[in-house]
Amino acid sequence: MTHRVHNFNAGPAALPLPVLELAQRDLLDYAGSGMSILEMSHRSTLYEQVHNQTIADLRELLECSEDYAILFMGGGGQSQFALLAMNLLAPDAHADYLDTGSWSVSAIREAQKIGAVRTLWSGADTHYDRVPMPHDYEVDGSAAYLHYTSNNTIAGTQFALPPESGDVPLVCDMSSDILSQPIDMSRFGLIYAGAQKNAGPAGVTIVIIRRDLLERCPSGLSATFNYAELASKNSLLNTPPVFAIYMVGLVAQYLLDQGGLEAMATRNAQKATLLYETIDRSDGFYRGCAQPHSRSLMNVTFRLPSEELEARFVAESIEADLIGLKGHRSVGGIRASIYNAVPLESVQALTTFMTDFRQRCE
Repeated sequence: MTHRVHNFNAGPAALPLPVLELAQRDLLDYAGSGMSILEMSHRSTLYEQVHNQTIADLRELLECSEDYAILFMGGGGQSQFALLAMNLLAPDAHADYLDTGSWSVSAIREAQKIGAVRTLWSGADTHYDRVPMPHDYEVDGSAAYLHYTSNNTIAGTQFALPPESGDVPLVCDMSSDILSQPIDMSRFGLIYAGAQKNAGPAGVTIVIIRRDLLERCPSGLSATFNYAELASKNSLLNTPPVFAIYMVGLVAQYLLDQGGLEAMATRNAQKATLLYETIDRSDGFYRGCAQPHSRSLMNVTFRLPSEELEARFVAESIEADLIGLKGHRSVGGIRASIYNAVPLESVQALTTFMTDFRQRCE
């Protein structure tokens, strides 16, 4: 066993140690095949079993009915900013968006290249320190869809509940909190998520789309960009990101073994509560960036009294094996990403360091 640090990176992020150990086992010889999982044809029976089991386990975790297709795509969540509009935003229609931070801004910008977009609400004026309340916006019933970002990694905010969209399909960028808690899939028309925070390594994007929406996909759209084409081929239209999908499968099985998403939600709330309590009880030495009702359970953002102290905090945290705590370059400060795979012991180590650092610096 090599030395392991406390990994608070925002993404690619921590993976469960048992998952890494299984991947290590399969790296040279998968299931007695004499081949690495990295070398295996995506048309082989062995890989198709991996592929289909991953879909089945995700469906079980999310309690996702067969009314939805589960797709695996490349290009990361950012590719979906454009692909979503290319597939679901007709030339004579418009889409509604909620702007809760940098990734929402990018999603809006890419969609505007495809068609008409309305921004119903923006948190820019308050530096994205909160998500909107239901009375803050009104969805147009004729909109092609309502798009939101469920968790905002840079600002450290998160929706406690999905927005109300009426009969308008609800679309969510769930890249940074998918599989962290139970969700009601029936509320959504489409979910997409880059895997590299809670679901696996970088390299694959999970897209879950209600099958009736596949009828909207334009027939003239390039096949590898077309949700309907991908669904008809079970995401095997072209060579998929085989290893990344295999890793998502290992993570999904691990989560099932741990008690599913209810168990994950309990653990994640425990970690976040411990960290936020340390911030709130510091008499202002640590200051949370997000308003309390919008605080993220995945990305805890806070500031210190000065940028000089923040730089010292980051430098000393690295010496203490607390890795990845520097805030996003666009906003600065400190950010602790405490996704599913970050154990409670790591958060305890961080809060102990925070208490000690405060005592030495005040």
